[in-house]
Amino acid sequence: MSQIKLDEDVWKTLQERLGYSNEEMRKFRENQRNEYILSIAAEQMSKTIVLEVVESHGCVSQHKLGDKFFFDGAGNILTKLCPNKICYSAIGSAAPLIFTAIELFYAGIDPNNIRFKRVGCPDVGVQCDGWGHIVMELKVEDRKKGRN
Repeated sequence: MSQIKLDEDVWKTLQERLGYSNEEMRKFRENQRNEYILSIAAEQMSKTIVLEVVESHGCVSQHKLGDKFFFDGAGNILTKLCPNKICYSAIGSAAPLIFTAIELFYAGIDPNNIRFKRVGCPDVGVQCDGWGHIVMELKVEDRKKGRN
């Protein structure tokens, strides 16, 4: 990943999109990390983060083996590609894993090389006085056409 120097139009567009005042934008631009992240944004957004259910038993939301949850490269859920219902506990428990994948990408490391790529929902399952439990595994793919 190589950093590209951003032109002023990019900064102005971002300022309008985020609703930053001139002072806020000045502060934002002082942090060199922000320019780096913006310079690789196109590459980042060409990725899809996928969480696939690899184990499921007793899930009240009916998530089953093979279900997939899709996120863009910035971590925004792509609702049109996901099941109609998504358990907040499942997504909440996956948040640190998604964050890690994004951070690895920023660092120039393939997120698919993460060693611990599985996470489970916080419901402990019927054997431990809960209801059900699912396990999800993360992978990062190149964005497929039509996925937005």
